[in-house]
Amino acid sequence: MKMFAAVAALSVLPLVLIGSSQGADAANGKTLYQKGCAKCHGANGVGNPGLAKALGVAIRPLSDPEVQAKSDEQLAKESIEGVGKMKAVSGMTVEKEGADIVAYIRTLKK
Repeated sequence: MKMFAAVAALSVLPLVLIGSSQGADAANGKTLYQKGCAKCHGANGVGNPGLAKALGVAIRPLSDPEVQAKSDEQLAKESIEGVGKMKAVSGMTVEKEGADIVAYIRTLKK
């Protein structure tokens, strides 16, 4: 029984750490996005074609259904810690800025 309680507690820990995009501050997320993400992902989340070409990658629009289908936890982690050729955003952490960044990215849905 104690093992079950420990596993259950650990399974919700990531949700507690980043919170939910509901109740997060999308306006602050936009400010953070402009500082740490817009250079590559563009002001409106559609990507920077020149940079994508130079890096030899496709930058998927943040409004793309595959991006929007990601969990808040996964989207926060990838947005701040990086994924693939995308580097981590300096000076931001999933725990502090993750929920706000996700809340803003959710506003970019089609």
